[in-house]
Parts: sequence; structure tokens; C-alpha cells
Amino acid sequence: MCASEISGACFMAKIILWCNSFTGNLTISTKFEITENCMTGIIPTEFGQLRRMKMLGLALNSFGSIPRELFNISTLQVLSLVENAMSLSYVSISDNPLYGIIPASVRNLSSSLVEFTASGCKLNGSIPVQIGNLSRLTILAFDSNELSGNIPLSIKHLHKLQRLYLADNMLQGPIPEVVCHLYNLNFIKMDNNQFSGSIPICLGNISSLRYIFMYSNMLHSSIPSSLWDLKDLLNLDLSSNSFSGVLLEKVSNLGAAISIDLSMNQLAGPIPSTVGKLQNLANLALANNNLEGSIPVSMGSMISLVSLDLSHNNLSGSIPKSLEALQYLNYFNVSFNTLSGEIPSGGSFRNFTMDSFKGNKALCGIPRFHVPICLAVSDHRSKRKKVEQDSFIAFETVALFSIVSLALIFVRYKRKDKKTRDVDKLISTVPERISYYELVQATEQFNESNLLGTGSSCSVYKGILNNGKVVAVTVFNIQLEGISKIFDVECEILRSIRHRCLNSVISCCSNEEFKALVLEYMPNGNLEKWLYSHNYFLNSMERLNIMIDVASALEYLHGGYSTPIVHSDLKPSNVLLDEDMVARVSDFGIAKLLFDGDSTALTNTLGTLGIIFCLNSLYYVTSMSTKNQHHLKNGWKTLHAMIKLNKVKHLNCHVRLTTYIN
Repeated sequence: MCASEISGACFMAKIILWCNSFTGNLTISTKFEITENCMTGIIPTEFGQLRRMKMLGLALNSFGSIPRELFNISTLQVLSLVENAMSLSYVSISDNPLYGIIPASVRNLSSSLVEFTASGCKLNGSIPVQIGNLSRLTILAFDSNELSGNIPLSIKHLHKLQRLYLADNMLQGPIPEVVCHLYNLNFIKMDNNQFSGSIPICLGNISSLRYIFMYSNMLHSSIPSSLWDLKDLLNLDLSSNSFSGVLLEKVSNLGAAISIDLSMNQLAGPIPSTVGKLQNLANLALANNNLEGSIPVSMGSMISLVSLDLSHNNLSGSIPKSLEALQYLNYFNVSFNTLSGEIPSGGSFRNFTMDSFKGNKALCGIPRFHVPICLAVSDHRSKRKKVEQDSFIAFETVALFSIVSLALIFVRYKRKDKKTRDVDKLISTVPERISYYELVQATEQFNESNLLGTGSSCSVYKGILNNGKVVAVTVFNIQLEGISKIFDVECEILRSIRHRCLNSVISCCSNEEFKALVLEYMPNGNLEKWLYSHNYFLNSMERLNIMIDVASALEYLHGGYSTPIVHSDLKPSNVLLDEDMVARVSDFGIAKLLFDGDSTALTNTLGTLGIIFCLNSLYYVTSMSTKNQHHLKNGWKTLHAMIKLNKVKHLNCHVRLTTYIN
């Protein structure tokens, strides 16, 4: 019997090939073809062990099913199964390196086929027109291949199709309107291709759509208004295209939406206020467009919002404080717009960093955002500084070297301090309550990077409280003997004294294992830095004002408080300068209280004994205890160091202290 006769032996029951010299091993075979015979039954599962097989031809037979093991042949390039008597429902050949085209014979697959997935198979060429013959398909997946060309118009015959996966290919051309014939479609994924043109308007008529992914294509024109009528749409991603036009108020119709991504397009106009009605939306991305106008206050009603990206637009106005109510918001980005005003600091904004706001030059807020601090009285301060500067110029011109003018300025500050003391006596202040855990958070667990300095009994840290206020935290060494008594005395004194030229206490924190004072933070450091550093400079008027500030503080300590207080350690390093260069006396390390003339109590915080100012040939001594001459000597040395008297020649002071010091 010749080979041609064998191939037509449809009713052959047995083939006996014994007593021959056939050789070979099917396990190393690369091609096996029994196409166009009358074979029936099932395809043996052992075919899955043919690891080198490249072509397997089983077409034009009467096999009934395809074994799962057949797809274990990783080298398989051609699989021919068409025109068998199989009642196929599912064909999945995904993630096999087939390296070929989708043959036109795909039309011969079973008419009962409902799922055909060939993702990640390195298929190339175009989608054959014959795919339209598989009219019962509900799932068609050709994503993650190398397919090119257009979507065939025959796809319109797949009326039962529910899911269409064509992403991550090289498909091009317009999205055909015949897609709108797929009226059962609920999932369409066409991202990462080269589609161009516009989205068919009729796509908004497919009410069953739940997911639309068309990002990273070359689509343009405006977004069809019909898409905003898909009330049951859950996810819309049209990012990284070239869509133009404006966002319509109809966007609020997408009430069921969970995610909307329209970033990286050319959308313009304002963000419609109706967007606030999308209360199920978790992700909204509108970055890298040309949107303008303000951020709608209504966005504070989007209670499910987790991520909001409005960066790289032309948005203006302020950031609505209503956004503080979005308790699930964990990503927020409005960088590189033209926003202004105060950055909200409550709610989820406590967790955001400067990266969320950079590129907006007119924003202000707490220091953590690295923007200028918002000051309601900033204009007033600017005017006040301008007036002061004008006054200083006039003073230097008219009476810079005049002893009389110097005396008048001193008297003016004395009167001002007296009024301040009288007002302070009438004010009852309630200290701010600050917990240990807030101090730990403010100083980043007392991190060394926030350490301002150390002393014999304490360490001072810079901290930022929850309200954004910058403070200095003095932490006492509780291991030292008697430190508790010192701390108690300091608290008693500091809570009573108030003067503009004394560094005031904000609060304290105390328990058996921790004791700290929270003081005002002085951004300009101490006077020593300004006197002896080459990087800082004080003009004569600033030096004079600092002298007057220190003298005012001392006068208050010596005579303005019920119990006289002496500092005993006044020096440039103990004089701090606030943001307006007002001197604040601090570091009352060896201060004393003078009770009834002779009894003293040690405190760790206050005052100074004496300081001398020269007014031509007169001496003004602010000293509460002339018996202790070493204090007077120390006061003069402090004044000399503070104003660098030997360099300020115009003061022309010739002071002899022999009578007081020796």
C-alpha cells in the first residue's frame, strides 16, 4: 500500500509495522504531522513531553479535545488543530513563545469557543479578518504581543464579547466605530499601542462598560461628552495622549467611578466644581495639563479620595482648607502651579512633605513645607521696619554723636518698658500644655541634628510643635544632685516675669524621669556670633539698640519685679537676638534672688547683677548689690565685649573703674 493510499484509509482499524528496521526517537523530533486523516478520540497527553517539537500538525481529523499538557512544549512554533470535531469552549495558549502570526485558519476553531487567550506569545503580524467568525467569544486576549496593523472591521460580529484585551502591542490607526457594535462589552484594554484619531462618540452608548484603558497612545481631539454618561463606569484611564478641550460639568455623572486618570494631555480650562459629587472616587489624576483657575472647594466632599494629583498645571488661588476633611488622602501633589496663600496644616496635610507643594512661589505655611511663614501682620511689620530705618537714618544724620540724643533714646525705652510692665501685671496668662510625646516628636526624638548647645546641667534642642511653632527645648540632666529643686525654682520664677527683652518660657514638661522647659526660639542666634564672626555685622545703631534692650531687661529684673533678681553671668553668648534683632537676655545659669537684702536663693535661669553705660563722663550703674564688687566688674566686661567699645570710637567714652572695681 503506497503512502497516498494509507493517507486515505479512513476505516483502517490496525497498522502493523513489526519486523522492520525503523529507528529514531520521537522525544527529539522537531516536526510531527498527521494532518488530513480520519483519526478520532483524544490527543495523547504524552505529546506534552516532546520538548523539542516546533511543528505539530493535527488538523483535518476528528479529535475531540486538546490536552492541557500540549502547551508545555515551550519550543512549539506552529500548532495546527483546525477542522477537527472538537467542541472547544476555551483555548488558552498564553505565555508560550510561539513567534509567529495568527493564521487565517483561526476561523476553523470551534463555533462554540467562548474564550481565546494568547497573551505574551510573541505573536506578530496583524489580527486576521477571520477572527470575526468566532461569534460566540466572550473573552478575546491578544495583549503583550508584537501585533501591528489596524483592528479588523470584522470584530463587529463578536456581539457577545465582554472583554477585549489588545494592550501592549504595536497596533495603529483609528479605533473603528464598529467597536460600538460590541454592546455587551464591559472591559476594553487598548493601552500602550499607537492608536490615533479620536475616540468614537458611540462608545458612550455601551452602557455595560465598566473599565476603559486607552492610555499611552496617540489619540487626540476632545474627550467625547458621551463618556460622561456611563454612570456605571468604574475606571477610566486616558492618560498620556493628546486630548484637548475642557472638562465638562457632566463629569459628575460618573458617580460610581473609583479611578479617573486624565494626566499627560492638553486639557484646558477650570476644574468643574461638580467634581465634588464623585464621592466614591479614590484616585483623581489631572497632572501635566493646561488646567487653570482655582482648586474647587467642593473637592472637600470627595470623602473616598486617596490620591489627588493636580501638579504641572496653571492653577491659581489658594489650596482649600476643606481638603483637610479628606481623612483617607495619602497622596497629594499640587507642585508647579501658581498657587498662593497658606498651605493647610490639619488633617492628612500633617503627613505631606515639601514635594507636594514645590514650584509655587507664593505659598506660605509652616516651616516643614520649606515655604515662608504666613504672618497676618507681615505688612504691618514691613511698615514698622521701614519707619525704624527712616528713624535710624534721621538719628544718625542729626544726632548720631550727640550725648543728649542717646540719653533721650534711653529714657524713651525706659518709659516704654515701664508701660509694658504695668500692662503685664494686669494680664493673667495660661501656659500652653505640651506633653512629653509632643516634645519627642518636635525634636525628632531629641536628634543630634537638632541640638543647639549643651551646658553643665542641660541640653538645648530645636523643635517644631504640631502647630508649626519653632521652639527651643531645654532638657535638664536629672542625674545631677539637686536638679529637681533647681528646676522647680526656675519654673516658679519664669512663670511670673514678663518683659520684651527677656527670653520667655512657653511651657514646661516634668515627671520623675524627665524635666524640660520650652522657650522661645531665637532665629538670629546670640550676640557673640554677630560681634566676633566675619560673616555677620552690626552697625552702630544696631549695637546701640542692643545695649538699650539689655539695659531695659536688667532694669526690670532689678526694680520691676517684686523680688530683685541678679543675673551674675551676662556676656554676649547669653544675649539672644530675635527675628527683628531685639535683644533677649537668657541663660540665667547662676542667677540669684535677693530676699530682704541679705538672704539669697539659687535659681538656674535669671538676671544679672550690674552693667555700666557711659554717657559722656557720666556713669549709669544698674546694680542691686554694690557689696559684691566682682559682679560690677563682670558687668563692665560684658558691656565692653557686647559693644566692642574700643572699636566704636564715636561713643568717645573714657571710663575709669578703679574706684568701683579695686
